[in-house]
Amino acid sequence: MRHWSIACLLLFVTLEADAGPPLKAWLEWVHEVEMRVVESGVVEDVQVAPGQHVKADDLLLRMDQREAKAQLLEARARVARARVAGEKAQRELKRSQELFDRGLIAIEELKDAELVQVAAVAEMEAAKAAEESRSVALERTELRAPFDGIIVARHVWKGAVIYKTLQQEPLIVIAPDGQMLARALVTANVLRTFKPNQRVQLKVNGSIRNGRVYSRGVQSVRVELEGAVYYLDILFDVNSNELLRPSETVQILTP
Repeated sequence: MRHWSIACLLLFVTLEADAGPPLKAWLEWVHEVEMRVVESGVVEDVQVAPGQHVKADDLLLRMDQREAKAQLLEARARVARARVAGEKAQRELKRSQELFDRGLIAIEELKDAELVQVAAVAEMEAAKAAEESRSVALERTELRAPFDGIIVARHVWKGAVIYKTLQQEPLIVIAPDGQMLARALVTANVLRTFKPNQRVQLKVNGSIRNGRVYSRGVQSVRVELEGAVYYLDILFDVNSNELLRPSETVQILTP
């Protein structure tokens, strides 16, 4: 039994000796989404601030909606008028068909009624398309969270006048907060020791985490004395109660 314990201890020491030194890394968001409005207007309300956690579809920003709502009401009225005209055209066509069958009107009058009915159907389709377009325009007066995440930056305030063609910087930047990347600069030889989706352990704030290889750099970041260096990104899950931020230092434990 004692010999077995000694053998296990020697094996553990050997494995520890085989493991290379940890890689110094820093934290990054998995990705950031820059959000802009697609229509010009005045900002009516901004409901988020940097560092705030949001859920998917939460309202982030609202533009003045009065004009968009008025245009939608106008489009809906057009649909109502087109529906009435369509019903009338259908009745007239039915009546013309009955009169034609009884030999009371000529074929030309029946054809005219058919053309009126076709035009009414076309007008209904056009009215519905206009209504849908105005509905989309109203939706675009709001920015909503595309996923659960954290507000990284906010560059807009209530009352700001926004021109859709002059937005030099995003109004709001959001990043997913359920996962983060540990990024390290490594040489090509070190990069080859990691495989796609390989399980890797990290040391974050003194605790060991499980992660996986997310990406291995293809193009070099720069060239140093030891050679070209590349990005190595390790993806890991973040607990909802953690306050991890980009640029914090962590360690990637080498295989």
